[in-house]
Amino acid sequence: MIVGIGIDAVTVSRLEKWAADSAILERFFDSREIKTVKDRGKGMVRSLAARFAAKEAFCKALGTGFTGIALRDIMVLNPQDQRPELKLEGSALRAVQAAGAERVHVSLTHEGDLAIAQVVLEA
Repeated sequence: MIVGIGIDAVTVSRLEKWAADSAILERFFDSREIKTVKDRGKGMVRSLAARFAAKEAFCKALGTGFTGIALRDIMVLNPQDQRPELKLEGSALRAVQAAGAERVHVSLTHEGDLAIAQVVLEA
């Protein structure tokens, strides 16, 4: 059963300043995410944008917005360079459990100056 669906789009160029500001990166992204995107070289900003879109899509799927959720508790990771997965900790994990979701699905895409993410919460 689907508990929630969220989608979000982020303009890639909007995050160009973030890529050069370690304080902003550390505020919104987990250290594992930061390492992953920095390893992407020229694709770093696109990767940041897609990850931020996934965080927003997750909160939309919950129906709560960012209220009570630390964005660093929502991580987009690519285990062994495979498809992206959402890893939840702390406030995000508690929120998804309270919603009754047992599985979280994420899909990311890029097109031109847009990064788009969709999240589905499943019970």
